[in-house]
Amino acid sequence: MKRILTLVLLIAGLASGAWAQSATAKGNTGDKGFEIAKNLEIFANVYKNLHTNYVDDVDPGKTMKVAIDAMLASMDPYTNYFAESDMEDVKMQVLGQYGGIGSLIHQDGGNIYIAEPYQGLPADKAGLKIGDRIVAVNGESTEGKSNSDVSSAMRGQAGTQVTLRLERDGKQFDATITRAEIRLPNVPYYGMVDGNIGYVRLDEFTQDAAKHVREAFVKLKREHPGMKGFILDLRGNGGGLMGEAVDIVNIWVKQNQLVVETKGKVASRNLKSRTRMTPEDLDIPLAVLINGQSASASEIVSGSLQDLDRAVIIGSRSYGKGLVQNILNLPYNSQMKVTVSKYFIPSGRCIQALDYKHRDENGRPLAVPDSLKTAFSTLNGRTVYDGFGIEPDIEVEHPTSSLLAVALYNRFHFFNYAMKFSREHESIPSPSQFTITDEIYQDFINYLSDKTYEYTTYTENFINDLRKVAEEENYMDNLKQQIDQLEKTYKDAKQQDLVRNREEISGLLKDAILLHYYYRSGCIEAALTQDPDVKKAIEILSSPAEYSRILNK
Repeated sequence: MKRILTLVLLIAGLASGAWAQSATAKGNTGDKGFEIAKNLEIFANVYKNLHTNYVDDVDPGKTMKVAIDAMLASMDPYTNYFAESDMEDVKMQVLGQYGGIGSLIHQDGGNIYIAEPYQGLPADKAGLKIGDRIVAVNGESTEGKSNSDVSSAMRGQAGTQVTLRLERDGKQFDATITRAEIRLPNVPYYGMVDGNIGYVRLDEFTQDAAKHVREAFVKLKREHPGMKGFILDLRGNGGGLMGEAVDIVNIWVKQNQLVVETKGKVASRNLKSRTRMTPEDLDIPLAVLINGQSASASEIVSGSLQDLDRAVIIGSRSYGKGLVQNILNLPYNSQMKVTVSKYFIPSGRCIQALDYKHRDENGRPLAVPDSLKTAFSTLNGRTVYDGFGIEPDIEVEHPTSSLLAVALYNRFHFFNYAMKFSREHESIPSPSQFTITDEIYQDFINYLSDKTYEYTTYTENFINDLRKVAEEENYMDNLKQQIDQLEKTYKDAKQQDLVRNREEISGLLKDAILLHYYYRSGCIEAALTQDPDVKKAIEILSSPAEYSRILNK
């Protein structure tokens, strides 16, 4: 062990000298090279002393990973280290695929349940159902295990088998499933809305995302020759491969058009990405839906189409991630993902919203102040700004989720009632026809009668604060009767929350039930009829004059 530690110090010394020589060779004054050399040597000695003198045994791999993760955390959230054991996670992020059974799981208390078996994948083919409790994986009990522990145990190389002990309706049974290369669908749904408007939902910019969006568009256009407009839904899409974003823009933009440019420290990595194929349609009116979870590649697509005045952007402001990462190989089959540049869309703006180089006293990155935001122009001369994501051309307000709905969701009452409902109903109408009737809603209220789902409203907090202040200022003797009456009136009103919030609760209940019968695509199809962003998109795409006015104002 002493020889190994001496070797570590020797390597650190050689690395220090190499850094110093590199810095001098690049014309650096030597200050940075010396600082790097000094701190590498200090780090090696810290680890040596820790390993030699610490009271308990030190796990080298674990200790080093903690050190590396802490170092990278001071950069930005997207610069990460992946040990060899994390390669499945890397594959999942980049390609949208992994070796496993194809099912989402969730944890409720100390139990792990099947949350959603993906249609047509091994878990679904093996007959797993939403709500099956996972008792054991390959004979090892899930008791005391976290969601991520169980998920990792279920994943593995395609072609290998995993045996799950499951519990359904109080009875336990085993299911042996052959793992497959699971590739999540980046386009979970596409179809027509309002008769003559096409729609496609894109969840991720993984490999072949552009191919699947193009295929969906071409098919809808061929099957519906009267299609008057098209909606690309990027809400909740956190991004992915930049090349896929460029190719998606290419579907509706001419060949050789600049879509995005990257600029970073290493000049050889700077890149201008242009469209490279023949477009499918240069004229059809387009609407792109975004929200606060639309990031990175989603912002390249929506931002470039906005800069080129090729689409109306609808929804709410996007996330604001204008940073580009590369994956670099490291020794021993490990890798690191490094932020290497920023991207700039056709108008010349960068939409990065947070400055990770400058932080507040709590270590949080600073937002770009309004005074430093720069105005840019779209192709038609419309003014757009950098520094805070993509601002939609048409902003749509959405009602805030009620505290009641959040409480019911967090306690899995929608999930559990939907399981009960599916056991009692062999089939239901199609997604577009199914509704939460008075009878179903009342049954849900009855189901909740012996369940807990406490939530504290702002009014409740206000009454509690009023009582506290009245006591502190000695007004309670005069105000107690009025405050007590106010509290009683409020509690009576709160009991009607299930009635007042019926529309919102029914929507979430409908989504949970549809998942049992029609998978995720059915949920998306049903939600479109009541979606305020989709309704606004249909309204604009159905009015050529309004569409033109927005893109030329």
